[in-house]
Amino acid sequence: MAYRVFRSPSRYIQGVGAIDILGKETAVYGKRAFLLTDDFVWGLLQEKVERALEGFPYHYEAFTGEASLDEMVRLADAVADVTADVVIGLGGGKIIDVAKGIAAACDLPVVIVPTTVSTDAPTSAISVLYTEDGLFDHYRFYAKNPDLVLVDTQIVIQAPIRFFASGMADALATCAEALATKISGENALAGGLPTIAGTAIAEACEETLFREGLSAFAAVQKGLVTPAVEAIVEANTLLSGLGFENGGLAAAHAIHNGFTAIKGEVHRLTHGEIVGFCLLVQLILEERPQEEFKRYSRFLAAIGMPTTLAEMHLTGATREELLEIGKLAVAPSNTMKNLNKNITAEQVVAAILAVDTFIGKEEKE
Repeated sequence: MAYRVFRSPSRYIQGVGAIDILGKETAVYGKRAFLLTDDFVWGLLQEKVERALEGFPYHYEAFTGEASLDEMVRLADAVADVTADVVIGLGGGKIIDVAKGIAAACDLPVVIVPTTVSTDAPTSAISVLYTEDGLFDHYRFYAKNPDLVLVDTQIVIQAPIRFFASGMADALATCAEALATKISGENALAGGLPTIAGTAIAEACEETLFREGLSAFAAVQKGLVTPAVEAIVEANTLLSGLGFENGGLAAAHAIHNGFTAIKGEVHRLTHGEIVGFCLLVQLILEERPQEEFKRYSRFLAAIGMPTTLAEMHLTGATREELLEIGKLAVAPSNTMKNLNKNITAEQVVAAILAVDTFIGKEEKE
């Protein structure tokens, strides 16, 4: 029997100054926190966090490795050593994924405090795990979503504008992948068929991006928090997070994972920068009309995201290297089947090259 499934974090809080209530909100879930972040984030936010956690005991632990199973095991042991009863993950996507993992391993509640809105990891019950060498390994699923996601809008817009834009590129793939999953009849990552709610949230995410994205991008460049910025922060984090988990991932993220199979400058790109390009590849595989393709590609270009092989640092990539991307993209552990289980590695390569061709033609027009 195929069931429809929807899941979400217990509580989501967003706004300017939200960090100030971190201690009060965390106290709902425990009495001593294990705070996972890295030295860079701690250097920026230590004063704010210490003030927010005044009177609330916590142990600070620096994340220094890859988002790997080995790092999760190491940190889970550290949680036990300090007898913490709640985990706080403060930082970007990999720290967030590891925080969720160690909370699950220790059967503890977890509070997620993203410092950028560059990915939709904060709300989900999923971690993307890599090998110690940075190669995509597998998705890890948990019994529950984070207990609290707390987003301070003023903090997340302080990150480089590239990260804000990367979050939009990642979120832009949400609807296309959710609709592909619905059409294919495959399960979403929540563990069942997509619900009406999950698909509707994915659609609302895309609508918000196209309506508010360019205005928000311009405001963040000036360090401003406007209603459009608040809308995009929510789209990048909550709408995209609920949308991908409950709507489904498909080709864009499968091909993104495929990129971990090759070496080179491409790995200097963010998750969202790669996903945005891979969304264009998915549109080619779907045989979307040219005008639809242009709508997505022009939006990505307007926020500074890569849309050509040159911008992806793939100008010199050999066909064999591109084929390695394709092979990993269509591997059983990936989500390509949510678009079409019959897509081959060779078709992925052809679609990657076609994106570059289409963009080149458009630039000449």
